[in-house]
Amino acid sequence: MLAAGHGTRMNSKKQKILHDVGGKPMVLHMFEAAEAVADLPPVVVIGPGGDGVRALLGDRATYVVQDEQLGTGHATQVTRDLLAGTASQVIVTYGDMPLLQKETLAQLAAAQQEPEVALSMLSVRGEASSSFGRVVRGENGRVSEIVEVAEAIQRPISADLLAITELNAGVYCFDGDWLWANINDLPLRQARSGVEYYLTDMVGIAAAQKRQVSAIMAEDADECLGAGTRAELVAVEQAFRQRANRRALANGVTLIDPSSTFIDPEVTIGQDTVIWPNSYLQGKTTVGENCTIGPNAILRDATVGAGCRVEQAVVEGVPLEAGTVVPPFSHLKEE
Repeated sequence: MLAAGHGTRMNSKKQKILHDVGGKPMVLHMFEAAEAVADLPPVVVIGPGGDGVRALLGDRATYVVQDEQLGTGHATQVTRDLLAGTASQVIVTYGDMPLLQKETLAQLAAAQQEPEVALSMLSVRGEASSSFGRVVRGENGRVSEIVEVAEAIQRPISADLLAITELNAGVYCFDGDWLWANINDLPLRQARSGVEYYLTDMVGIAAAQKRQVSAIMAEDADECLGAGTRAELVAVEQAFRQRANRRALANGVTLIDPSSTFIDPEVTIGQDTVIWPNSYLQGKTTVGENCTIGPNAILRDATVGAGCRVEQAVVEGVPLEAGTVVPPFSHLKEE
């Protein structure tokens, strides 16, 4: 997992991947998805100032420091000594994609195992105005290269390239032996911040060798959302809330106003519970069946039994027995 960038566009003293979305740091969402499909502790590539990531993930991860910021290709190169000969497949993803799910990573791994597939990649259908790289396919329909927007503009067929709506999401699964045998062949490219090695060029290398590149289209475009700015952070947060709300509705929960209901991903809610507006269910909260929550309620790491009523109240870290009615304007907190 690539997590070395500070994220200057976030305009924060804190590294961008440590900002919370969906109730916890965005890098933790991505790490847990990787952890769920990996046979080894996930490798996290950090920069010289990566103490915050180390403190968050602890010994659950293995760390490699990228001393120079020379692009995604270089960030992958620095893991070679650790992974070469150890991992038969190598999944590379970014730490700022908190909506990416373990099932998608597993799908990429399965696609890469097909004969002659050097790598699989995640693509997404998007708008022609997108800044994502374009997935270029040959006449046979196979992926031949990924062209970044800055390069596409300089090509004679720039209009055709920019009109492509299959976009690169930046998530890959490589055949391990093939990756390490070829990654040193990446060309050095001129980027806005200096020279860099682009991991996307591995697609062109594979195509030149007549090896297949399998592009898996994301079924849920939200999985490909990244958060590099405050505005993008808002969009990712909204996508998290919408996903949690859809899950609650599908499980038989009534949301009077989903737009003003905030449910963290790890919250569980029982059937026929009604959530009224301006309610926040946070952390590892569990709510039983036939409860009434809100309006104006906050449940934080709370355990609420069946048939409880919590209106205009805050419950933090305490259990409520079945049938409890919490008086309005109460604040129940674990001592």
